[in-house]
Amino acid sequence: MPTADTSTVLLTCGDPAGIGPEVVVKAWSTTLVHARAKLRIVAEVGMLSEVLAARQGLPRPAIVRVEPDDARCSTADTLLVIEPHTAALGQAVAADTTRPTGRVEPGVASAAGGRSAAAAVMAACGLVRAGRAQAIVTGPLHKAALHAAGFDVPGHTEMLARLCGLADAHVSMMLWLPAAGSLGQSAGLGVVHVTLHESLSHSLARLSTLGIVQAGQRLAGLLEPLLGRRPRIAVAALNPHAGESGLFGDEETRLILPAVRQLVEAGIDASGPLPADTLFLQASQGTFDGVVAQYHDQGHIPIKLLGMHRAVNITLGLPLVRTSVAHGTAFDIVGTGMADPASMLAAIDAAVRLVEAGWPLG
Repeated sequence: MPTADTSTVLLTCGDPAGIGPEVVVKAWSTTLVHARAKLRIVAEVGMLSEVLAARQGLPRPAIVRVEPDDARCSTADTLLVIEPHTAALGQAVAADTTRPTGRVEPGVASAAGGRSAAAAVMAACGLVRAGRAQAIVTGPLHKAALHAAGFDVPGHTEMLARLCGLADAHVSMMLWLPAAGSLGQSAGLGVVHVTLHESLSHSLARLSTLGIVQAGQRLAGLLEPLLGRRPRIAVAALNPHAGESGLFGDEETRLILPAVRQLVEAGIDASGPLPADTLFLQASQGTFDGVVAQYHDQGHIPIKLLGMHRAVNITLGLPLVRTSVAHGTAFDIVGTGMADPASMLAAIDAAVRLVEAGWPLG
């Protein structure tokens, strides 16, 4: 059983109009990490009560409102909930942002849903930065709802970076895919992205040797505690056939190869640039533990094809642990009972393992 000094992990539901609350409740009721950490949900109690009452296929645990410093252990049959308006903790939040948002219609994007999602993330971030929790596990946002609520950020990654006083370029987005049937074990594939949520043309214009090196270093630094050993990293080429000796572009020789050399000089087991069309096949077969992808879809498509429902999104470069589901709000299946908690379960497991490993290091 956890003790009084066991780490606390905060779960946020994302947009309440989506499946986030459903996967949080399902995962809470089935995860085994209650024995290793104290879980808390940062959300409005009224919203969770409505979800439990109205949506199909959910367990029916009790809901208990708790203060941020409540020391009790979590259990599968009782949701322990910290409301955002009790835990803003000095974040730069407008006065009405952390108040209850009112009713949100399931499956419909709205400013109210965006405000609810953002308030929970900001409150959770404040608690971790104040040392009153050790990690955040987030449910899916709806970016249009977030923008309708007045938050000019593409998603969680950039929001958390800015809440921590960092520029967007100082963080990286990683997808962690635990090996099938290996939840709780040290096996899987990690993919880090050099560029974030932006147009392809903007990503290509922003690509740099420094950015590739930083992404590779962050990936290696994260995989080592997850795997318990020195990871093998592959760096993806940008162009077809890795540029075909310059026929299809010079980014491989001009930007990517120098980055690979710098990673090797820094003591990282790195290879590349390797053609992405065959690289991910090799990685899926265990040749590599991690891949540096140059832009969003280059990394997301193969990981989601290999195992979308067990993939985990991890933000690298933050001074805190943040993991997330790798799927969206899935408005089309809200309330049908079809929401799969596998990604949330994997995200909770990854967060606890990273905290236990003392990550982020330093």
